[in-house]
Amino acid sequence: MGLGLPAIMKTTAARLSALYLLLFALCAILLVFYMTSLSARMLLAQTRETVNEEVLGLAGAYQRGGIPVLVRVVGQRSRQPGANLYLLADPNGRILSGNVQSIQPGVLERDGWTELPFSYERYGEIRRGEGGSDEQGVAVPAVGHNAIAVVLRLPNQMILMVGRDLGEPERFRSVVQRSLMVALGMMAVGGLLIWYFVGRRALKRIDDVSEASRRIMGGDLSGRLPVTGAGDEFDRLSENLNAMLARIAHLNEGLKQVSDNIAHDLKTPLTRLRNRAEAALSGKKSGADYREALDVTIAESDQLIRTFNAILMISRLEAGYSAEPLAKVDLGPVVRDVIDLYEPVAEELGVAFSSEASGEFVVGGNRELIAQALSNIIDNALKYSAGAVEKPAVAVSLERRDGEIRVTVSDNGIGIPDEGDRQRATERFVRLEQSRSQPGSGLGLSLAKAVMDFHKGRLDLLPGNPGLSVQMAFPGSKDE
Repeated sequence: MGLGLPAIMKTTAARLSALYLLLFALCAILLVFYMTSLSARMLLAQTRETVNEEVLGLAGAYQRGGIPVLVRVVGQRSRQPGANLYLLADPNGRILSGNVQSIQPGVLERDGWTELPFSYERYGEIRRGEGGSDEQGVAVPAVGHNAIAVVLRLPNQMILMVGRDLGEPERFRSVVQRSLMVALGMMAVGGLLIWYFVGRRALKRIDDVSEASRRIMGGDLSGRLPVTGAGDEFDRLSENLNAMLARIAHLNEGLKQVSDNIAHDLKTPLTRLRNRAEAALSGKKSGADYREALDVTIAESDQLIRTFNAILMISRLEAGYSAEPLAKVDLGPVVRDVIDLYEPVAEELGVAFSSEASGEFVVGGNRELIAQALSNIIDNALKYSAGAVEKPAVAVSLERRDGEIRVTVSDNGIGIPDEGDRQRATERFVRLEQSRSQPGSGLGLSLAKAVMDFHKGRLDLLPGNPGLSVQMAFPGSKDE
């Protein structure tokens, strides 16, 4: 989707890029002025030092032979290639010797260093503003120079000036300034190119994310945000949002299943409850009959309440929320307490009940939830071990294996031979054909699985040969 410049400048990325570019340009301009000024000051200081050394040399010549020697030395040095500026004038400012043909008025009137650069012309150069031609008749532009100098007045009132042309420092400063400006221009162009290619790519990815978001908001919860595999912040954001969407889809699917299951599986007990009440009201009944009907109705209602409570607990656990506190739990006492609770039931059913739960096995979790899940598993094992060919038996063991703490409940009943059936057995309201003769709502293993998921563990249904082994696998304690 193409975007015009006004639309692009409305984006945060474009505004930040423009702001950074402006800030960079200001910093670069300040850097240009600072570097050029610094280089000029350094060259000016070096020029002053050179002139001072030259003045000291001329002072020594003057001390050795007076004016005649000074004039001779000035004449010699002024004719050397790349010579400094030398000027020897009478008290009236008339030039007597040196390599300066003319000088800006007023320069020789004050002793010491000149406050500002002044203009001058050397011998043999065309004066400023005049112009001329060379030997072949080619036009030559007028020449003008700027310099700084120190002016000294000799004891006989003659004037000595020693200076240095500023052409070299000015050329150096110009070169530095041009170089910095070129570098600034190149960096600005590079910044614009980077923004154009990288920024447009980022904007395209944002557009892709927005388009995917609109599809999801339109009701397509199976849609996901695009992930390019670059591993950058866009991919990390998309991966986190995709994980959140997957979690939402899972919860929505669970809610749909709960609604469907309630409508399907609770219809029968509610219909039976209504029929019992209607039968109790029809015909002439004694007080004992009405009491019996009310007792049955209360029992049916209690079973419905337990079913709804189990559904609510499963939903809360699957959503990762529970009001129950979490703490360190030793599974040994929990397993022994549940075994003690079910030993009378096993004895009444004629089931051989054995256990192996000695030692300390500490996990992080909630004692009540773990006990509830284990109770459901043992209750199922006792009910379905009745179909055993030999004497019914249920065994409970507690062990540490492969970094996990495992509670295993095994029976020797008919079991669940088919692997697909074992996977479906933990779903809500699922009751396999061989379990239809036993009372229950099909929520026991669902609740146990929700409890294990809440504790970051697993609930495994394994073939027992014969029977079934249900294993609660908890992650080992970090303190171990």
